[in-house]
Amino acid sequence: MQSVAAALARLGDLAASPTVSRLANAFSDAGHELALVGGPVRDAFLDRPINDLDFTTDATPDQILAIVKPISDAHWDIGRAFGTIGAKIAGETVEITTYRADSYDGETRKPDVVFGTSLEDDLIRRDFTVNALALRLPEMTLVDPSGGIDDLIAKTLRTPTTPEVSFGDDPLRMMRAARFTSQLGFTLDLDTAVAMDAMADRIRNISIERVNEEISKLLKSDSPRAGIELLVESGLADIVLPEIPALRLEVDEHHHHKDVYQHSLTVLEQAIDYEKSRGKLDSPDLILRVAALFHDIGKPATRKLEPGGVVSFYHHDVVGSKLAKRRLKALRFDNETINAVTRLIELHLRFFGYTEGAWTDSAVRRYVRDAGDQLERLHILTRADVTTRNKRKADRLGFAYDDLEQRIAELAEQEEMASVRPDLDGEQIMAILGVRPGPEVGEAYRYLLEQRLDDGPLGEEEATKRLLAWWAARDAASS
Repeated sequence: MQSVAAALARLGDLAASPTVSRLANAFSDAGHELALVGGPVRDAFLDRPINDLDFTTDATPDQILAIVKPISDAHWDIGRAFGTIGAKIAGETVEITTYRADSYDGETRKPDVVFGTSLEDDLIRRDFTVNALALRLPEMTLVDPSGGIDDLIAKTLRTPTTPEVSFGDDPLRMMRAARFTSQLGFTLDLDTAVAMDAMADRIRNISIERVNEEISKLLKSDSPRAGIELLVESGLADIVLPEIPALRLEVDEHHHHKDVYQHSLTVLEQAIDYEKSRGKLDSPDLILRVAALFHDIGKPATRKLEPGGVVSFYHHDVVGSKLAKRRLKALRFDNETINAVTRLIELHLRFFGYTEGAWTDSAVRRYVRDAGDQLERLHILTRADVTTRNKRKADRLGFAYDDLEQRIAELAEQEEMASVRPDLDGEQIMAILGVRPGPEVGEAYRYLLEQRLDDGPLGEEEATKRLLAWWAARDAASS
């Protein structure tokens, strides 16, 4: 947290930039108010990077367009119905929104858009006091009608109006509260937390697409654990991510196992650390983070209390993959994300067989083939899944995975394993066997692929010999 003087100095530098000064002067010349609002002002005080330039004004959308057209490189009005006009000015993208005074009926998923005339009224209707800050331009006057600066200093999330009114206006703000606890490292004030508990069911009034967006933003934050815990504690997760609170399995006095819920959160944290340190994925990587959070969601359905105090979770990888697919579809994730996450969950236990006995080259090739383009994520997820406090066991697993990655690298160098294919393609198979396209070609292709995985590159001559021998044996067996 910077001092007020330091934050205002930083905002002054921003206001003097070509983009902001040109925009401020244009609105002033047109006789309209303009203020930098929300996140940029908040982040100036928190000494965080300022990535988005959001402005608010008393001008209507038509008036905003008339003002920005002459000074912009491009402009768009896709958010015009909500009072928002976008533009590119001096190389930077900005959004300018008319003061809002929306009304909600508490039932429908969208508000009736009503434009306002007062900056202070607009700010009071925002989600949290720390976001209800504005800097009037070009006067450089800080506007803080609800004590947002004090809450920034206290690292507290509080609503400008009563939380019951604020969450009633837009229930998605409850999920935003969870996200901001992670993004900003803030905590909820007591009244806000109580209201979240009481009003969690209101999240059902929000479109699933908006819920998906908040979950994704939370998971892409640097430290999502606090936000996830808040979703669980408030009851919101019971509605939007029920598989996560279900991980809090009861442990009886005779059967003991690790806390699956806390384990999953630790795996998520460790996966994020590996994601950053290995540097092979674009960060933040949503697919990896969803897979880490969901990797054990099959355990509640597969838990079995065995004799002697043992607890088993047989096939929780397969069950978890199916549950993840169902949940991610319900949340309207795209097919690429769904397929990647479910594949990672299905494969996340495969490595642990490696520690029980040396894998053949064939087994290593199959591991790579089955992972496909998810191999790097599988490496990370598998490493992150080791949360034991037993240092000897953790070191043994770590060394084993180091060995597996080394073998993968060596085999890949020898035979370009990432794109393992049979030594003969479909056209060659049809020509050699004298058959037309059909099931037999696929069957032959799979046979040659297994040969390739077992023995490495064969070459066309050897592959042809094996194909003909397999074909002859197949014919003999069917006659």
